[in-house]
Amino acid sequence: MSPLICKKIKDFIDLTLSKTQRKTPTVIHKHYQIHRIRHFYMRKVKYTQQNYHDRLTQIIMDFPKLDDIHPFYADLMNVLYDKDHYKLALGQINIAKNLIDNVAKDYVRLMKYGDSLYRCKQLKRAALGRMCTIIKRQKQSLEYLEQVRQHLSRLPTIDPNTRTLLLCGYPNVGKSSFINKVTRADVDVQPYAFTTKSLFVGHMDYKYLRWQVIDTPGILDHPLEERNTIEMQAITALAHLRSAVLYVMDVSEQCGHSLEEQLALFENIKPLFANKPLIIVANKCDVKRISELSEENQKIFAELEADGLPVIETSTMTEEGVIQVKTEACDRLLAHRVSTKMKGNKVNDVLNRLHLALPTKRDNKERPPFIPEGALMRKKHMEVDGPKKKLEKDLEMELGDDYILDLKKYWDLMNPSEKYDVIPEIWEGHNIADYIDPDIMMKLEQLEKEEELKEIAGEYDSDSESEDEEMMGIRQLAQQIREKKKMKILESKEKNVHGPRMPRTAKKIQQKTVEQEMTNLGVALPAHYLIQGRRSRSVTRKRKREDSEEAASMPVTHNGSRPPRDVSGLRDAKMVKKAKIMMKNAQKVMNQMGKKGEADRVVFDMKPKHLLSGKRKAGSNNRR
Repeated sequence: MSPLICKKIKDFIDLTLSKTQRKTPTVIHKHYQIHRIRHFYMRKVKYTQQNYHDRLTQIIMDFPKLDDIHPFYADLMNVLYDKDHYKLALGQINIAKNLIDNVAKDYVRLMKYGDSLYRCKQLKRAALGRMCTIIKRQKQSLEYLEQVRQHLSRLPTIDPNTRTLLLCGYPNVGKSSFINKVTRADVDVQPYAFTTKSLFVGHMDYKYLRWQVIDTPGILDHPLEERNTIEMQAITALAHLRSAVLYVMDVSEQCGHSLEEQLALFENIKPLFANKPLIIVANKCDVKRISELSEENQKIFAELEADGLPVIETSTMTEEGVIQVKTEACDRLLAHRVSTKMKGNKVNDVLNRLHLALPTKRDNKERPPFIPEGALMRKKHMEVDGPKKKLEKDLEMELGDDYILDLKKYWDLMNPSEKYDVIPEIWEGHNIADYIDPDIMMKLEQLEKEEELKEIAGEYDSDSESEDEEMMGIRQLAQQIREKKKMKILESKEKNVHGPRMPRTAKKIQQKTVEQEMTNLGVALPAHYLIQGRRSRSVTRKRKREDSEEAASMPVTHNGSRPPRDVSGLRDAKMVKKAKIMMKNAQKVMNQMGKKGEADRVVFDMKPKHLLSGKRKAGSNNRR
């Protein structure tokens, strides 16, 4: 086995095991309960088994099943890869998948009775080792399937049911040169035999249909069992593809085979041409034509034409007859496909829907078709008046390349001059042409001239002295209002740089001040107001005294204006202590959930004493 395949199998195993390591828990401790240890290692084994199972199933499903594909592809794969070897390789992969499933099942069953971490770990190692051994034993099957996969990806895509032209014949007769001429394919052409070693496909268009042209390897005239893989590809294509066959013959005999040998090969593989349109292509007519051959060789082509087979002379060098062969083959294949469909059962379903009514003859009287008198009169007038109106087809035939199709001349408009107008552009539901005035520039010039005349006449000159005193007063007042408004805006901006501000404490007003102001205004305060004022002052003093006593008992704060957040809203020191105890009790469960688990990647001992203690001696630091 090649080192590349060995490396691929090793990578296949390494990828699976590393994925198991990454996707499953990685930390286990001996002090765990035994059922937890068993579950830990069971999960490893099951995950590895599922990974192998999925990958091998994908390999089996991706390869085509020979019983489900078209017979052409089934036989082609049998020719290229040997059907028995192919099925055997897929069967080996399927057996390996089942063996891995059974290994995992057996070891999971044994692991249920594991009595220690060591026993469970050894069972896991044994299970994974046996799975990897099973995969390593499939190296020959995997190597073969990898080669098949690479070769399948390089095969051309051939549709067995589409319209197909198939080229066949002896090697070096010009098949590849012909396909290069009629399609966009680029097949290698060399002056020696067996240049083409596999099937090549090119595509072309004919009658607005897509056609595929297949170039087959050359065939030699010997029994079927003696043919090699290259020749069997052509035989498989001839046997299974519904196509028009072009049998290419070298008239000049430069291919190294005489016309008698080429005719013998034709007779040998003639059963493969049954029920297919067949054309004989006499190639290399630029070197020698059929008329220049000997009488015996001319008699060969005459017999072929007598059997109803068309013989067409071609030359891929001068391209003589190439298009004729293409047209003839395509027409014959289309007619053959139509006749085949007419013979099938499906055509009856279509014909049953069509019914042509034919009246039965009652007597021997002739009943010609009835033509109305108006139609007869119109027909006579047309003959008398002169020739009929020329059609577009007649104009095209007369003018040739100078003909231009003009449909606007038939437009029926109220104003015939609008026939060749540009179609208006619509924007947001409005026709832009409606807003365009072709005489706009001329009108603008007239307006400018009128404005100049009015300026010269002094119509736009303003007399400031004519304004009366009332208007002057209004203007001055308006100017004062505008200036005052500007000043107010500036003052408000200076005050409210950071937004509106409120004073920290309200300004206290003494009662004597209020009494003095009221007396100056001539208002005498009633007696009950004075009594109420003294009472409120005594209550205020009492509250201030109580607040100072409470503040002494509370903890000292950094900011005297507001209490700290952890004591705000609490009545006294006893209540603060109780709140802190409740807070600690509430956090116990949360702290317990934050402990280290088996999936946490932690170093339990940051400085192991046995590695970092003792006298340092000569040597490397790897052990440290």
